[in-house]
Amino acid sequence: MEEDKAPRRGLFRRWLRITLLALAVLLLLPYLLLPLYRPAFVHPVSTLMMARALSGYDRQWVAFDDIAPVLVQSVLMSEDGQFCNHYGVDWREYKAVIEDALSGEKTRGASTIPMQTVKNLFLWNGRSYVRKVLELPLAVAADAFWSKERMMEIYLNIAQWGPETFGIEAAAREQFGVPASALSRRQAALLAVSLPNPTGRQAAAPSAHMNRLADRVERLSARSGAYISCLYD
Repeated sequence: MEEDKAPRRGLFRRWLRITLLALAVLLLLPYLLLPLYRPAFVHPVSTLMMARALSGYDRQWVAFDDIAPVLVQSVLMSEDGQFCNHYGVDWREYKAVIEDALSGEKTRGASTIPMQTVKNLFLWNGRSYVRKVLELPLAVAADAFWSKERMMEIYLNIAQWGPETFGIEAAAREQFGVPASALSRRQAALLAVSLPNPTGRQAAAPSAHMNRLADRVERLSARSGAYISCLYD
């Protein structure tokens, strides 16, 4: 009987080693890709874009210098006002969210642009503690490997802006019929507030709620000089 169990134990250990090795490779792969994504000629795609490879999607890569500064300002003020001051994770904001959760209060979002970028590139959507555990060190590593400008360029080119629309160039042309370089401050604000719900919010046909959000973003972006010093001199 023991002789029969020995081969099965050996097979189980072999498959366990293979499984653990595969998991280790999956965990390490994003860190290996980060330096490869640093050069400007590399145009990464998100996991959601890869999932849409067969059905198709619209994405036109655009260099950071060819994106209207008002769009960058609007996205920063809407998504990550401390982008230039943190190193991938806004720990002060994250601490406040954890304290709210522990006290039973409704939590707010604390995802920075680096966190959203690595999530889009390497992870998945949806609330998950496992994803957050993977996301935090990846965001710190990405912020260390890439310049702030490169981070913003990648983020704006892989973010989803519509059901089948990815990247700010495709979004600007689809919603307003202009290239990303020609967006007005109002158009930029409307695009920025559509980011949290790209399949439900349409920048070119905003609801009253979207207009109120865009009003606030427009005011903040007009006074955002001190917050974008890492991107524009």
